[in-house]
Amino acid sequence: MALTRFGGPLSRNLPGTRTFTVEGPAHSLLLQPFRRRVRAVVDDVTVLDTVAGSLLFETGLGPQLYLPEGDLRADLLSPSDTVTHCPFKGDASYRNLTVGDRTIPDAVWAYPDPKPDASWLAGLVALPMGAADRWFDEDVEVLGHLPDPYHRVDLRPTSRRVTVTAPDGTVVASTTGAVLLDETGLDVRFYLRPDDVRSELTRTDTTTVCPYKGVSTYWTVQTGDTTVVDGAWSYQSPLDESRGIAGRVCFSDEFTVTVG
Repeated sequence: MALTRFGGPLSRNLPGTRTFTVEGPAHSLLLQPFRRRVRAVVDDVTVLDTVAGSLLFETGLGPQLYLPEGDLRADLLSPSDTVTHCPFKGDASYRNLTVGDRTIPDAVWAYPDPKPDASWLAGLVALPMGAADRWFDEDVEVLGHLPDPYHRVDLRPTSRRVTVTAPDGTVVASTTGAVLLDETGLDVRFYLRPDDVRSELTRTDTTTVCPYKGVSTYWTVQTGDTTVVDGAWSYQSPLDESRGIAGRVCFSDEFTVTVG
């Protein structure tokens, strides 16, 4: 399970099926080292390069990278008048990031005088993923966001009968050769071989990015009088941890999937 979301031990909504209690505030913080080199690039300029980053896990939120201030290009930063308050971390000050003629306002924040319980944030700064054009985890380009070490994607071949039915009742696919994908916090999905799909699939221009699976391709599903735009997706060249679903097709929630 994830740590701060999806029913994890530091999430806002803990499951009833537990025998433990979490001592401490309802909103929790946990800072843990991220043990790999991270770089951020804006307009082909490396603005961040660190081997001393840490991920801050915060109740209900995804992890945020914090790093020593010296690992940011100080010559690209300028003061901002923006100040925000967090009841758990303290008052945050901001700085603008300028690369050439491009300025990203309030791109960097820090807690120069953090709350006593979060004193370890002193001297660290944060740059959100959206403030840079490209990110690298060692020499691998990051898709979406840095990987969460508490987030898993498990793939399992299954011989159970998987049947996909369209909204009009037409059977779109049926197979005993699917791959089950179980991802933290999400519904179990079944990925089918294209040969097991009986309906016409037409590729669309839609794509999405997953940090754990890669870049998806979407398909319109045509069956009888029913057309479902972007009703299916696939990963043609998935990331290594998800390579078992390469070229396979998964259907959206508009379809009914039954498993025997």
